[in-house]
Amino acid sequence: MNYKWYFMTKLLTHAFFNRPAELVAQELLGCTLCVVVNGHVERHEIRETEAYVGPHDLASHASKGRTPRTEVMFQKAGTLYVYLIYGMYEMLNIVTGEMDYPAAVLIRGVGMYDGPGKLTKAMHITRNINGKALGRKTGIWVEARPHTLQRRNISSAPRIGVAYAKEWAHQNLRFFIS
Repeated sequence: MNYKWYFMTKLLTHAFFNRPAELVAQELLGCTLCVVVNGHVERHEIRETEAYVGPHDLASHASKGRTPRTEVMFQKAGTLYVYLIYGMYEMLNIVTGEMDYPAAVLIRGVGMYDGPGKLTKAMHITRNINGKALGRKTGIWVEARPHTLQRRNISSAPRIGVAYAKEWAHQNLRFFIS
């Protein structure tokens, strides 16, 4: 490993995530998701995200209020929110915005993994990091884009799997590199 390069990369901090979810979701595109797997750092470009913008967003778990499951979403920006769906897939989210305002960004696709369940399985991301802070200490962090991503290269569409969310199912809150 080239340790000089490893320590020269810019980690995204609390300040980056302490903004509205839909802005963070777009600006995460092209950044690098880094996860320590079996003692080695795996790096993958973030290619697809979804924003969950607050308690009024009917697709968000937080729309049901503050519960033991959603408590993590009310924490400090940059906190990891990992939950299980369909009894088999772990979903990796990063809390955004102000403390006590439940918003998050789902990481939907990175590198060659084009689905949130596929990426968490391949990168051994589990609920054991739920509620922990994003960072090298936790073994999962995000590094700034190594290049500029033009706005014309970012597309948006409705989120996937949220048909129950009424008008929120049709909001263009899924972002991807086109």
